[in-house]
Amino acid sequence: MNMLVYLIPIALFLGALGLLAFLWSLKSGQYDDLDGAGWRAIDDDDDRPAV
Repeated sequence: MNMLVYLIPIALFLGALGLLAFLWSLKSGQYDDLDGAGWRAIDDDDDRPAV
């Protein structure tokens, strides 16, 4: 039982840290273009003319 005095605040701190990181990623626009990354992965991106 004595370890819960240490583990519960650590768990709450890590949860709050994860929540803050998620909210920061929302604010900085990480999830604005969900389809773009998928299309860039399959895009040929070959602008050179074929020889």
